[in-house]
Amino acid sequence: MGQGWIRSHQSSLAAVYRLLDGALILGALFTCITAFGHSITTEWVLLGLIAAVGFAVMAESVDLYRSWRADTYLQMVAYTAFAWCALGAVLLVLGYFSKTSVGYSRLIVGTWAGSTLVLLCAWRFGLRQLLFVLRSRGFNTRSAAVIGVTEAGLRLARNLNNEPQLGIRVQGFYSVPDCAGCDQSMLELEPVKLLGSVEDAVAAARAGELDLVYIALPMREEQRIADILQALADTTVTVHLLTDLFVSNLLHARWRQVGDSSLLSVYDTPIEGLNSWLKRLEDLLLSSVILLLISPLMLLIAAAIKLTSPGPVIFKQHRYGLDGRAIKVWKFRSMTTQDNGDKVVQAQKGDARITPVGAFLRRTSLDELPQFINVLQGRMSIVGPRPHAVAHNEEYRQLVSGYMLRHKVKPGITGWAQVNGWRGETDTLEKMSKRVEHDLHYIRHWSLWLDIRIVLMTVFKGFTGKNAY
Repeated sequence: MGQGWIRSHQSSLAAVYRLLDGALILGALFTCITAFGHSITTEWVLLGLIAAVGFAVMAESVDLYRSWRADTYLQMVAYTAFAWCALGAVLLVLGYFSKTSVGYSRLIVGTWAGSTLVLLCAWRFGLRQLLFVLRSRGFNTRSAAVIGVTEAGLRLARNLNNEPQLGIRVQGFYSVPDCAGCDQSMLELEPVKLLGSVEDAVAAARAGELDLVYIALPMREEQRIADILQALADTTVTVHLLTDLFVSNLLHARWRQVGDSSLLSVYDTPIEGLNSWLKRLEDLLLSSVILLLISPLMLLIAAAIKLTSPGPVIFKQHRYGLDGRAIKVWKFRSMTTQDNGDKVVQAQKGDARITPVGAFLRRTSLDELPQFINVLQGRMSIVGPRPHAVAHNEEYRQLVSGYMLRHKVKPGITGWAQVNGWRGETDTLEKMSKRVEHDLHYIRHWSLWLDIRIVLMTVFKGFTGKNAY
C-alpha cells in the first residue's frame, strides 16, 4: 500500500460506501423483522429496497459521500441523520396518502429506523478513525505548500500539520520578494522550512510534486497574486487563496474552511460529489446505448480500413486526461503515418498522409467513434474539452493563459468549443485561444443540462464541418 492508494481508489471507495449503506439498511430491517417473530414478506423487501435507494438519493443531495477530512465527526453525523430522517418523513407521507402504512408493524418500523441510524453513524465513525490512523502514518496524504511567509500562512500550516488525520502535509513555504506583510524570519522556529521562490513552486507543481498550493498573500498584493495564479494556470495543481481578495478568471471559485482559516478555491472542478455521479451515469448510459447502435457501423469501418491500407485498425494516441495524467485515446486510423513525437504536424487540407477512407472518416468525425469505449473505461467523458496531442499541450501551455485548466475535467468526445465552430485544425494562436476560451466557459458553467444541450447540438450540426479534415 502506498501513500496515494486510497486517493487513487476514491471513486471505488465511494461506491463501496453506498453499497454498505444499502446493505446495513436492508440487514437491519430483516433482523428486526425476524427478532419480533415476523416473516420477511414481499412488502417488507419492497420497503427495504425503497429505503436503500431513497437513502442513496438523499445522501447525494446533501453530498454525504464527499471527503470529510476537513470536517468534524459531528458534522458528518448531522448530515447522515438529516438524510435518514428526511427519507423517513418522505416515506411516512407516502405511506399515509397511499394507505399502505397500515400493513406494517409500527414496532418493527420504529426499531428499524432507530437502529439503522445508529449503524449508519457507527460505521462512519469506525471508518473515520481508520482513515485517521492511516493518514497519521503517511497513507492517503496530499502534498501541499504555501506561497508567502505571512502570519495567515503560518497559521494555516500549523492547522494542517497539527491535524495529521486531514491527510494534508505542508512541505514548506515559497517566498515572495519584497512582499508586504511577509517575513521569512518567522520560519526560524517553525518545523516547516523555506523551499525556494515562486518560480520553484511553479516548477514543483509542474513536476507533480505538489497536490495543493495555498497562496497566503495580503490583499494589497493583488497584482502579485494575479501573476502567481497565471503561472500556476500552466499546471494541474489545485490552488487555494488564503484571502478574500477579488481576482478575475476564476475557475469554479468557492469558499472552504480549515479550522479557523478561510480558503477560496480558485482553480477547482465543479464536477464532484453528486455532480460527478450524475455525469458518470450520463456517460455510461449514453456510451452503452450508442455503442450498441453503432457497432455494425464500426465493424464496416474497421473492414474498410483493413482492406484499403496496411496497418492497424485502431490507433492509440497519448493524451492528457483528468488533472494532466497521461491516457491513451482510441481512434480509427485515418492516416498512413501518425505524429506523436516532440513536434506535432497537424493534419491539413489535402494532407498526403490521409487515406481515402480516412478522409471520409475525419470529415464526418467517424474516426472518433472508438472513443466511446474510452468513455466506458472512465478515461474520457461524452462531453468535455477535446484532448490534444501531448507535444501540442507542451507548446500551447506556454502561449495560451489558462491552457492547462482544461484538464480539471475529463476530456470529451465533443465539447462546447466544437459545437461553436472551433474544431479541426488549430493552425493559429487565435484559433487555439478561442478553443481554450470555450473549454473554460464549459467548465465554469457546467451542468447536466449543458451536457445534454451540447450532445443535441453535436447530433444536429457537429458531426461534419468545413474545419474537419
